[in-house]
Amino acid sequence: PVLIGRDTRRSGPMFTTALHAGFSSVGVDTIDVGILPVGGVSRLIRQLDAPLGVMVSASHNPAHDNGIKFLGPDGGKLKDEQEAIIETRYRRGAPWKHPDGALIGMRTNMLDAVDRYVANLEKNSDYSFRGLEFVLDTANGAAFKAAPQLFESLGASVEVHAAEPDGMNINAGCGATQPQYVAQYVNGRVGLAFDGDADRLIAVDENGVTANGDVLMAVFAKHLKDNNKLKNNTVVSTVMANLGFRRAMKRLGIDVEETAVGDRYVYEGMRRVKAGLGGEQSGHIIFYRGTTGDGLRTAVRLAEVMAATGQPLTELRKVITEYPQILHNIQVTDKARLAGAKEIWGAVADAERTLGDDGRILVRASGTEPLVRVMVEAPTEDIAEQIASTVGEVVADSLG
Repeated sequence: PVLIGRDTRRSGPMFTTALHAGFSSVGVDTIDVGILPVGGVSRLIRQLDAPLGVMVSASHNPAHDNGIKFLGPDGGKLKDEQEAIIETRYRRGAPWKHPDGALIGMRTNMLDAVDRYVANLEKNSDYSFRGLEFVLDTANGAAFKAAPQLFESLGASVEVHAAEPDGMNINAGCGATQPQYVAQYVNGRVGLAFDGDADRLIAVDENGVTANGDVLMAVFAKHLKDNNKLKNNTVVSTVMANLGFRRAMKRLGIDVEETAVGDRYVYEGMRRVKAGLGGEQSGHIIFYRGTTGDGLRTAVRLAEVMAATGQPLTELRKVITEYPQILHNIQVTDKARLAGAKEIWGAVADAERTLGDDGRILVRASGTEPLVRVMVEAPTEDIAEQIASTVGEVVADSLG
């Protein structure tokens, strides 16, 4: 059977009902796992040897958005070429199979999906979290049950916020994209903020300072290397990783493999170089034997490092010194013209000469929105802002 899960959006039941009906109509059985983090859907696919899984979610986007994530038999997102085949098949139309009678697919419900997922994460944790204190922000999303249940079962002291979903408040002023929300409650504890489908984790240290995916990756990489457990002495990160992360890895003698933005590309990179750790600044982090971002697993691993070292996050994060980073999202009328826009790349070249070895600039088109993203890292925030604004104006003038 195909597994189908969702987050808490009001449109979720509509989407999942349509998916169950679609699969049933062509003779495919389905299992509804209900509201479950995408990491849980991924794990259940592998446990049940399912051929396919579907997560209905728009991740960190607001409630009025929704989407469909297909997960393959390994629990990871499908490759681009696989998605292209599905889209082509969908648009081509007939011939479809039209079974009837006993050949129509059956739908069943898995009522204990959250319990199975939590039990699996708990079983694979090497530490009790007694004495550790956390503030959880579940973004009124898919982790609203699983995250508190998991940390309480491991013995941690937990205060929970944004765990009352009403279908329209997912990611609303909270969650991984708004870490300042949980920061106001930490009071000497560690904050853990998830997004709508809980594939991301952004932490907040005991002083209320955000620790993004780059910081967490650096913490994990050092801990694994110190314990001779960093597979192939390599981590995989994306082009958006902070320059401070790269320099921290170089100082630790750890190799870095760079990929395009997206946890599917991180996973493919990890498979290619046989790395045991990969992730993104946005909080998608994948560990050995994982196949997609799982914010709850990331949170457990962070707590394990704290338990193993006896150090607070404020101390652990000193492994990396982040460079000021400015990101401007420029709305454009035709992002497809970016590659051939000579004026833009001339401005980028000027910026690179100005920054030298003390910073970097990255200009890329968004994969999902009519935006061009201009990211600049520099020794000071003022320099980064000035360069980002200058290049951003050229982007706007060139692409509309």
